[in-house]
Amino acid sequence: MKIQVSADLLDGLVLALLERKDYYGYALTQDMQKAITISESTLYPVLRRLKKDQFVETYDQPYHGRNRRYYRITSAGESHLARVKQVWTDYKESLDSIFEASNYPLKEDQTHDF
Repeated sequence: MKIQVSADLLDGLVLALLERKDYYGYALTQDMQKAITISESTLYPVLRRLKKDQFVETYDQPYHGRNRRYYRITSAGESHLARVKQVWTDYKESLDSIFEASNYPLKEDQTHDF
C-alpha cells in the first residue's frame, strides 16, 4: 500500500535533505527514493516551485565537462522547513494517538452501539 504524499510534505522532505547538504537533481531524487517513491519528473517541478518561492537557490558547477545545477536551501527555506516540521509533528502525534489507541481494546463498558 502506498500513502500519498502531499505537496507540502514533499516540499518539507526536499528542504530537509537540502538542509544537510547541497544537491544536484539526480542525487536528490536518489536520496528521496530511499524514503518515498518519487520520480525525477515529479521532483523537478517541486524544485522549481521552491526556487520561485525563494526557499532554494541554484548554482552551477562543472562536472566532467558539463554543468550540474545544484540546489541549496535559503534562510527563507529554513524558516519554511521549521514550520513544516512543526505541522508534521502535530499531525503525526494526532495520528499516533489513534493508532496507539487501537492497540488497547475498549473495556466492555466503553463500547458503543451505533
